[in-house]
Amino acid sequence: MTDTEVPADAFEQSLDELEALVERMESGDLSLEESLTAFERGIALTRSCQQALQAAERRVEILTAKTADAVPEVFDDDT
Repeated sequence: MTDTEVPADAFEQSLDELEALVERMESGDLSLEESLTAFERGIALTRSCQQALQAAERRVEILTAKTADAVPEVFDDDT
């Protein structure tokens, strides 16, 4: 795992938190300031989850390369 890769349990936790934030925001019970804070947190969580998914997708692409003579190499996620 690289330094920028999100562990699976952290990804799941971020996704759960994001879902809870959406539910709170949809309830309409938050003040404007609370809504803005929740929205900012939601954006950060969304970006984190997207990065984790992109890293996983790249790893899958490497692992499923169709080249018969492909040599495994160290995965480096410096994007």
